[in-house]
Amino acid sequence: MNLFLKRRLRIDKHAQSKDSVFFWDGSRRIDFVLSYTEDTGKDAEKKAERRREFELNLQKSGLELETEDKKESENGKTYFVKIHAPWEVLTTYAEVLNLKMPLKADDLKDDSENILSHVLKLFKLPQEVMYPEPDYFTAPFRKDKQELFRTEEREKFFTPSTRNRIVYYILSRCHYGEEEGKKKFGIKRLLTNGSYLDAYPLHDCQYWKKTDERNCERYTLYTHWAKFTRFYKEQPLDLIRKYYGEKIGIYFAWLGFYTEMLFYAAVVGFFCFLYGWITMDDSISSKEICDPNIGGQIIMCPLCDKRCEFWRLNSTCEPSQYSHMFDNVATLFFAIFMGIWVTLFLEFWKRRQARLEYEWDLVDFEEEQQQLQLRPEYESKCTEKKKNPVTQENELVIKQTACNFLAKMFWCWMSVLFWIALIIASIIAIIVYRLWVYAAFASIMDNNLALKPVSNLLTPQLATSVTASVLNFVTIMILNFLYERVAIWITDMEIPRTHLEYENRLTMKMFLFQFVNYYSSCFYVAFFKGKFVGYPADYSYLFGKWRNEECDPAGCLIELTTQLTIVMAGKQIWGNIQEAFVPWTWNWLKRRKARNHPQNLYSRWEHDGDLQTFGGLGLFNEYLEMVVQFGFITLFVASFPLAPLLALLNNILEIRVDSWKLTTQFKRPVAAKAHSIGVWQEILNGIAILSVVTNAFIVAFTSDMIPRLVYYYAYSQDEGTPMSGYIGSSLSVFNVSDFKEQSMPMENDMNVISCRYRDYRYPPGHEKEYQVTMQYWHILAAKMAFIIIMEHVVFLVKFFVAWLIPDVPSEVKARVKREKFLTQKILHEYELEKLKQKLCNKNEPLSNDKEFIATKGKVALSAAM
Repeated sequence: MNLFLKRRLRIDKHAQSKDSVFFWDGSRRIDFVLSYTEDTGKDAEKKAERRREFELNLQKSGLELETEDKKESENGKTYFVKIHAPWEVLTTYAEVLNLKMPLKADDLKDDSENILSHVLKLFKLPQEVMYPEPDYFTAPFRKDKQELFRTEEREKFFTPSTRNRIVYYILSRCHYGEEEGKKKFGIKRLLTNGSYLDAYPLHDCQYWKKTDERNCERYTLYTHWAKFTRFYKEQPLDLIRKYYGEKIGIYFAWLGFYTEMLFYAAVVGFFCFLYGWITMDDSISSKEICDPNIGGQIIMCPLCDKRCEFWRLNSTCEPSQYSHMFDNVATLFFAIFMGIWVTLFLEFWKRRQARLEYEWDLVDFEEEQQQLQLRPEYESKCTEKKKNPVTQENELVIKQTACNFLAKMFWCWMSVLFWIALIIASIIAIIVYRLWVYAAFASIMDNNLALKPVSNLLTPQLATSVTASVLNFVTIMILNFLYERVAIWITDMEIPRTHLEYENRLTMKMFLFQFVNYYSSCFYVAFFKGKFVGYPADYSYLFGKWRNEECDPAGCLIELTTQLTIVMAGKQIWGNIQEAFVPWTWNWLKRRKARNHPQNLYSRWEHDGDLQTFGGLGLFNEYLEMVVQFGFITLFVASFPLAPLLALLNNILEIRVDSWKLTTQFKRPVAAKAHSIGVWQEILNGIAILSVVTNAFIVAFTSDMIPRLVYYYAYSQDEGTPMSGYIGSSLSVFNVSDFKEQSMPMENDMNVISCRYRDYRYPPGHEKEYQVTMQYWHILAAKMAFIIIMEHVVFLVKFFVAWLIPDVPSEVKARVKREKFLTQKILHEYELEKLKQKLCNKNEPLSNDKEFIATKGKVALSAAM
């Protein structure tokens, strides 16, 4: 009863709900929150002194603070410092940060409606959600010219995301004392040394209900964007940008555009797959393999030494039929189509990005000052100053010799190479696994009567390929988990100067590793497996011990499809589970502690403080995940036309998972600007160019298309059915007595005298016994010619399309010029009015005449442009 009365007194102590995002006076908005607990350790006094100095300096900079006593917190231990930025501070730093603020309503509205606007109405969101603010012309804010800007409603002039960005800018530069003769500053250091537990801006309301607050954009985002039932709706990009900032907005704009473009690739890929499925029964090659009188009479040589037996070709009937679904004429068409699609995607994204740059006031954006500021980790190592040749100002630098620098870089990159070598070693281990277990699978399946009904479908080759792919996926995820921490550690060792430099270095290391980690197994199956086997009389051996793998008589393409499907689908499923389940679980565990307390005792700042932190590398991981997926659907798409469809379904879910976790499971990130997707654009361009080469090689060397075409046009004997006899033509004859002792099978129950193997060699008894035939050279020449022709055709089309499509739409160029002209005109009229006032007051000097003349000149120049 006493405890209840104490709680009741605490509730009644404040008339305002603790769910509010305002100070207790109900008028000053909480722009940022700092939290800490009183330490009882040896550094307790030092941490308390740092906090006192820091908060005093924050108040000196103009910020207003309000501290919640630990007794008011849910756990009775945590203090919360609420920060409010008044108008004077906001206007001062808006000018410092060169923020663009609204001047005049946009007079270039596009009210035209196309026919599709009514058809696509189902996918549209309400106008007030899509466009939460009117479109205004903007200009860099000037405190001395506030009357030029729309400052009538001061509460709405600076959006919450702009406010928290300005406050974070102050927090990151505020001093808190001197230690070891150096000035210490920045909230990041105070979080690192434990003086504060956390620092974060507040969400504007609860996501599951509308409150009586003045803004409730989080609820709107959750209702219209983050719910999974809204998967078919467009994204409210302007509202995302307004709430989270341009950097997060540009990510969701790119992800949405990428998903839209995947729709076209998925449709074409699905029809190519459908063509292969429909024509599966028409494949002469599959019919010959399945025919008991043809494939059933062809005895194949063992696929491993000693333990493997001779086998009949028709035992691979089903795999050969399924292989035709992915290895047909449509494969070639789809490979060429994807080479053009990727160019269209990148070029149209540049145009979309240019439009966003204009609409989001990023046309003249240079890297944000926050992004280019020195990292605290760098500054702590600086021992001297050096004059910058551009700014002519002294800047902090790390004193180090060329020898030390080279040694550090050497060890950093040697670490990266070591981990890449570890990946290659794991791939070799998987290859050894394939070679070692194939014989075991063959022995088990031959002697197990229970597996006889599925023996035609589940062959030893397929069983080996599936288990090896699953094992490879598990290895990939383990190495990826370990290397992510190693890459961060290596980049920290390099001590990059700025945040942008840090992110770019980490991006290159992580992508290089991910490229090798995820794609190396696919490269092996596509370009190495079955290519260096030798022939029965002279097999090639890995490390002189394990005989190299052979492809299935139906080709290696079906194995590449299996490998790609397992790794790609597995990564996407695991990624979505991890992204959604892990933060939800942690938040659920934290919420359980507060369930025994009344809702009005659990304040807004505590609600948000218990959420997960998005972190500076949150978007980095999202981009990395999508770029790796982009590699799967472009580098190896010739082997799996359904890859874009899998990616499309994943991305539809990915958009909602990302939006859901950002809106409901994470603290509100500090708003940041970005005018593009950054270094990822160059990585995508590199993948696009490489994809043309890899798909050309897949069609030429992994697919069976070129050998079939050569046989069709040069070696066919039957005009009625030109492809009849192809299987026999692609298999060479070997005399069993010519086996070496290490390759001779232990059992020969069928009393086989000669067997067949996949190659183009002369038969035993021929004067060129076991040497390659002219058909082999014809096929090789055709493969090389195909690669050259396909690459040149696709590259020519790519470069022509890139040249044909301008990066910036003409409409955007016109609007940019119009805005510059009107901005200069408004400034000119303002200076003119000021000049008239000075002329009326004869005692006031005409100090701004030169500025007026200069402004007038700028207006004339803008009009001429």
